[in-house]
Amino acid sequence: MGCILALLALITPRVVIVLIFLFSGYLGSAYDTVLWPVLGFIFLPLTTLAYAFAINSNGSVDGIYLVLVVVAVLIDLGSFGGSGAATQTRSRR
Repeated sequence: MGCILALLALITPRVVIVLIFLFSGYLGSAYDTVLWPVLGFIFLPLTTLAYAFAINSNGSVDGIYLVLVVVAVLIDLGSFGGSGAATQTRSRR
């Protein structure tokens, strides 16, 4: 089940956040308030999942878990930049 959620998280991280929120306390144990997961759901969903994984697995974000969170941030920011570039290309035609 964990592998399926990991693959699904790469495709649709917002769906995985909702499923984890509804069926487990995984996000609750990583974050102190509900504000950060909600903001992460809206702006950086993959980073939210990577941070929750790092905190629940290691207790802190260091070492390989830091690399995981940084890669997740880059993927999330790349999706914003990629969609903006595609919009500019379509509007010029």
